[in-house]
Amino acid sequence: MNIEEKLIGSVIEGLKSLYGQEVGVGQIQLQKTKKEFEGHLTLVVFPFLKLSRKGPEQTAQEIGEYLQANEPAVANFNVIKGFLNLTIASATWIELLNNIHADANYGITTATDQSPLVMIEYSSPNTNKPLHLGHVRNNLLGNALSNIMAANGNKVVKTNIVNDRGIHICKSMLAWKKYGNGETPETSGKKGDHLVGDYYVSFDKHYKAELADLMNKGLSKEEAEAASPLMAEAREMLVKWEAGDSEVRELWQMMNQWVYAGFDETYQRMGVGFDQIYYESETYLEGKDKVMEGLEKGFFYRKEDGSVWADLTAEGLDHKLLLRADGTSVYMTQDIGTAKLRFADYPINKMIYVVGNEQNYHFQVLSILLDKLGFDWGKDLVHFSYGMVELPEGKMKSREGTVVDADDLMEEMINTAKETSQELGKLDGLTQLEADNIARIVGLGALKYFILKVDARKNMTFNPKESIDFNGNTGPFIQYTYARIQSVLRKAAESGLAIPTSIPATIELSEKEEGLIQLIADFGATVKQAGVDYSPSIIANYIYDLVKEYNQFYHDFSILREENEAMKVFRIALSANVAKVVRLGMALLGIEVPNRM
Repeated sequence: MNIEEKLIGSVIEGLKSLYGQEVGVGQIQLQKTKKEFEGHLTLVVFPFLKLSRKGPEQTAQEIGEYLQANEPAVANFNVIKGFLNLTIASATWIELLNNIHADANYGITTATDQSPLVMIEYSSPNTNKPLHLGHVRNNLLGNALSNIMAANGNKVVKTNIVNDRGIHICKSMLAWKKYGNGETPETSGKKGDHLVGDYYVSFDKHYKAELADLMNKGLSKEEAEAASPLMAEAREMLVKWEAGDSEVRELWQMMNQWVYAGFDETYQRMGVGFDQIYYESETYLEGKDKVMEGLEKGFFYRKEDGSVWADLTAEGLDHKLLLRADGTSVYMTQDIGTAKLRFADYPINKMIYVVGNEQNYHFQVLSILLDKLGFDWGKDLVHFSYGMVELPEGKMKSREGTVVDADDLMEEMINTAKETSQELGKLDGLTQLEADNIARIVGLGALKYFILKVDARKNMTFNPKESIDFNGNTGPFIQYTYARIQSVLRKAAESGLAIPTSIPATIELSEKEEGLIQLIADFGATVKQAGVDYSPSIIANYIYDLVKEYNQFYHDFSILREENEAMKVFRIALSANVAKVVRLGMALLGIEVPNRM
C-alpha cells in the first residue's frame, strides 16, 4: 500500500470518527503540496464542509489533529485556508523506499492471459525509398507507445503495413530496368533501400527532362504530362503488375527484397521492431471484397461511372470514394482490407494507428466505416496523431538535398556524440570498442530523447547539436547521471557496502531526500498517465525532473564520505533506486543507459 492509499483510509476513518459520516474514496482529493508551502501531501477540505458544518480552516484543523494523533505516517500538519498540508514522517518514507527497492520492476505491470490486446501500427513505409526523418519520429513514437501500453498490463502486438505496390513503386522499377545496367546492392555497395531510392529520383529526373522537351515543342504542362511516354510506361507496368505478369512480378519481388533488407538494418539500428508485418499487395484485394460486401448490404452506393462511395453526411462528413471507376482501390480500401486480415489474426480489443496529423480526417472516416462493417474496435480506434518534424536549415545535407535520410541522421548523431564525448573527456580510459558503443548509446539516446520529450501533437524542429548537450533536458544529461550513480554503486561495492533488503527506519531524512523518494514513488502513476494519455513525453519529462533533483542532492550531500554508517547505506539505496527508475523509464522510451561514461 502506498502513502496516498494509507492516508485516504485514515481520512475516511477520521471523518467517520469526527462527524459520524461515511465518505467514498472518490471524494478525497490528495495532491502534492505546492513548493512554497511546508508539507508533502495536501488534502482538499472543501468537500467535507457539509459534514463538519464548520469553516474550512476549522475543519482542516480538526482533521489534521485527528491524523497526527491516529496515523503514524503523519508527523506534522499546517492549514492554509481550506487546504490541509501534511508532513509525512521519515520512517514512512524509508518504508516506502524499502518497498520500491524490493520490486525490481517497480511501476511496471505485467500482462496476464485476461489482459486486453492492443495492436499498434507504426512505420508504414513505401518500398521506393529509404526511411526519412518523418519515419524516425513515427517509429520512435510507435515503439515507445508499445512499451508504455505493455507496461500498463496490456498484451501488445506491434504491426507495420508496408506500402509495397502502386505507381510510385513502378517508377523505381522502370528506372532500374531502363538505366540500371543490372546494378545490385552487392555490385554498388549501397544499402538496398538507398539503391532503389536512387532509381526513384532517377525516374523523376528523366520525367522532368521529358516534360521540358515536350513543352519546348509547344505543349502546355498538362498536355506534356498526358503525352509523357515514360509515365505511360510506368502506368502500363502497374497494369501488368495488377494482372500478375510474371516478368514484372519477378522484378518487383527482387527490388522489394533489396528494400526490406535495407529497412531491417535501419530498424535494427534504431532499436525498433514488429511482431507482424502486413503488405498492401496482400491487403488491397481483401479491402475490395469488404467494400463489395458493404455495397450489397446497402452501406455504400455505386455511381453511374461504376465507382463505389460511402455517404457519410449523416455523420457530419461528406461522400468518400472507396473504389475508383476502373475498380482500383484507394488507401481507405486498403486500410479496410488490412483491418479484415488483422481481425482474423488477432482478437483485437483496441487498435492504435501512429500516423501524422495530415491524416486526421482519413481516420475519422475509417473509424465510421469499420464500425459499419462490423469491426468491434472500429468505433474506438485511436489515431495517435503527431506533428511534423524538421531540421534547422543547413544543419545536414541529404542525398537529394530535401529529404533527411534516417541512416544519415543516425550516423551523424553517433559521430557527433563521439566528438563531443571525446572533447569532454567522457571516453578517457576506455577501449576503442567501449568508446564506440558509448558513442552509439549516447548519439541514438540524444536523438530519441529529443524527439520523444516533445508532445507528439506538436510540430517540432530537431536540433542535432542541442540534443547532444550534456546539460539541460537531453538524453546525454540523463545518461551521464545514470553512469555517475553506477560509479557510486561500484565504489560502494568495492568498499564492502551492500544495500540491505530493509533499511532501518531510525534515521531522520532531509527535505531533499524525502522529496526524492516521493519523486521515485511517482513513477508508477506516471507510467499509468502516459498510457491513459498515449503520451511518451510524460515519461521523458518525468525522468528529467527526477535526474535534475538527484543531481542537486548529489551536489549538496555526501554519499560515500558520509560518516554515519546508517545514513551512508540509506543514500546508496536511494541512489540505486533513482538509477533503477531512470533505467526502466528510459527503456520504455527505447533508450539505453550506459554503466560507464
